[in-house]
Amino acid sequence: MRLDESRGFVFDVDGTLVHRAGAEVRLIPGALEVLERIHASGRPYALFTNGSHVAPEAIAAELRETGLPVADRQMLTPLRSVQTYLGHLTHGPTVLPFLTEAAHSYLEAAGVRLVDGRNGGPVDAVFVAQPREVDFDELERAARAVLAGARLLTGSYVPTYAGADGPIFSRGAMLTAALAKATGARPVVVGKPSRAAVRELETRLGVPADAVAVVGDDVSLDVPLGHLGGSLTVLVRSGISGALDVSRLPERRRPHVTFDTVADLLDRL
Repeated sequence: MRLDESRGFVFDVDGTLVHRAGAEVRLIPGALEVLERIHASGRPYALFTNGSHVAPEAIAAELRETGLPVADRQMLTPLRSVQTYLGHLTHGPTVLPFLTEAAHSYLEAAGVRLVDGRNGGPVDAVFVAQPREVDFDELERAARAVLAGARLLTGSYVPTYAGADGPIFSRGAMLTAALAKATGARPVVVGKPSRAAVRELETRLGVPADAVAVVGDDVSLDVPLGHLGGSLTVLVRSGISGALDVSRLPERRRPHVTFDTVADLLDRL
């Protein structure tokens, strides 16, 4: 499949469409024009970030302030795809979460049964997103729940993601690693890259994953997400993988196409 044959598009955010410097969010040149051209062609697109400290709608609103045309329903995060994953478990699974207050409120309003593990009731899953802080009592309750059979879910398990001034360490990955070490459990990723994320993007786009182009800057997140769904994978060098020699990657991990920035897509859409 060529880029111009794609029936839908999924874009990473940080390092692909925007750069962040503290509280400032700057558009990467060409990002707006690419989304406008796809929209004009009548093809759907969505944005998928593993950021899960706030509701997806809040991230969409922030990006609209920078000028990007992103509707609330086009913004995908692990807070959406974890619901897709939980929907395949037993009816009404209970979840012990590690979340910010904003993310907690979002999932609670969405109908996810959140528990704190204090009352000794059953816990079906422990979900780690992007907590601001954590204490050892919470960690121990979560570890005991996992040892008792709860699934260990995480929004992302890569150690860093792209920032304007270099890699930013993932607190969610650190916390997940601590629980995995304490329990021996293998974490299940529900953000990028995961089957749950593939199902979520297919639902949002209304297009099968093998007809979609996945565009991002990370060979550990975006490219594997595309490969999981049989999508066309497009790596841009404007983020965390900028200096990477993709020819040295195993063939199964390489992107199908590599560009310097998202602006290079314009003549190929």
